[in-house]
Amino acid sequence: MASVDPNRVLIFDTTLRDGEQSPGCSMGLTEKLRIAHALEDLGVDIIEAGFPAASIGDFEAVRAIAGVIRGARIAALARATRDDIERAFAAIEGASSPRIHVFLATSAIHREFKLNMAKAEIIDRAVSGVRLAKSLCADVEFSPEDASRTEFDFLTEVVEAVIEAGATTINVPDTVGYTTPEEIGALFKHLTTHVRGAGRVVFSAHCHNDLGLAVANSLSAVRNGARQVECTVGGIGERAGNAALEEIVMALATRREYFLLETGIRTQRLLPTAKLVSGIISQPIARNKAIVGENAFAHESGIHQHGMLKNQACYEIMKPEAVGAARSTLVLGKHSGRHAFRAHVEAMGFELEEAALDEAFVEFKRLADRKKNVYDGDIEALVLRAGTTHHGGFELEELKFSSTEEASAQASVTLRLAGDRVVSASAEGDGPIDAAFRAIVQLTGTHAKLKRFELRSTSEGEDAQGEATVVLSVNDTPYRGVSLSTNIIEAGVRAILEALNQIPISAAPARLTQISVV
Repeated sequence: MASVDPNRVLIFDTTLRDGEQSPGCSMGLTEKLRIAHALEDLGVDIIEAGFPAASIGDFEAVRAIAGVIRGARIAALARATRDDIERAFAAIEGASSPRIHVFLATSAIHREFKLNMAKAEIIDRAVSGVRLAKSLCADVEFSPEDASRTEFDFLTEVVEAVIEAGATTINVPDTVGYTTPEEIGALFKHLTTHVRGAGRVVFSAHCHNDLGLAVANSLSAVRNGARQVECTVGGIGERAGNAALEEIVMALATRREYFLLETGIRTQRLLPTAKLVSGIISQPIARNKAIVGENAFAHESGIHQHGMLKNQACYEIMKPEAVGAARSTLVLGKHSGRHAFRAHVEAMGFELEEAALDEAFVEFKRLADRKKNVYDGDIEALVLRAGTTHHGGFELEELKFSSTEEASAQASVTLRLAGDRVVSASAEGDGPIDAAFRAIVQLTGTHAKLKRFELRSTSEGEDAQGEATVVLSVNDTPYRGVSLSTNIIEAGVRAILEALNQIPISAAPARLTQISVV
């Protein structure tokens, strides 16, 4: 039963069978049904629902899935034994399109150490297994386990024999992830051109990821005649996993002009399906995971962001909407440039003059050096303050402080004055802010009183910015200062200085006269 359309690649999903074999990925019946329905919505051609002979639970799950899924073929795995094959058919006989998937190892190392069988015995067992499966089910797949390490001549002999016995799909597994794209391409080219009866079957690739080559190997197989790919959502599976379904599908879709092939997958369901599987198996999707990772459509580099703002295709080879993501994200961080910062600020609804934008950007870069994540709340606070800072005679150069429960807090403040004069003073107080304020009063000679000091968080996380608001009073006239920092003591000191910088010289005749230059 060869593929009707030679330009179509069938997607055989084995998340519920091979994927579940991954440590920590076991699923209950209800969870398997949810995933099966999601795979059906995704447009998967064949769902390998499980290995019915493995346990009663597996049998019941396969039977339940076979009873409700109508938009995909349902496959059940079986060893080449009567008990396994009959058990597999009993589980899937209620499916609208059932398939029995028979497997038997063929490589020399498996023949000698696992099976203790000669080549002739392997062929006899494979043929009898396929014939039995064929007597029960029209759609039969055969997998020569460890095919990539099996001798070409013997593999050809086995494949020819099972085709003659009635197999409709020949799956060629790279069971231990050992092969390379060049090698597996040559293997598929050999099988599709040298095997008698090759035109009557669909050739399939099942690649493991032990060397990180599962997707590359699968695509090489497709380039050389495979028209079915066995894969899992997120690439979960034995050891290092399987070829990732979403990567296979999007490689074929994005490079359609190269592969000249298509699938029936509804790509907009890729991300929702990946998130569902991730949630069920309690294994988070890696941030840098291709296609469905959080960073797949995120850009922080200033150069990349500039290109994205000019034309999205500069740095994205597919649209995020194509895989179910809402949009691309220009992540604001220490690598971001002014263009991205401006675009983000405008997207938040703010309009700034060039000078205010420059000031906000400088403060943003300073903040990004301190924070792992810069949130919209941080940006909003910076923007709202842009253009309002009063640059007077005092600028914080250095701040040191210490505090213990048993002793008063101590603070050392160094200021830079107009003309680049640098001065410093130390003081003690009831807390770091009080001590720093006393040191600043010593330096400036300003007879100001601290009337109010408030702190609030402008964003989330352990490294959230603190916004300090200070009100100083000189001759009963209030002067307000506001500052932001991930260090709340620094935020408080900068707010005090901003307030002091607003005080006219006439209101503080002693200031600058009592300063001792370091």
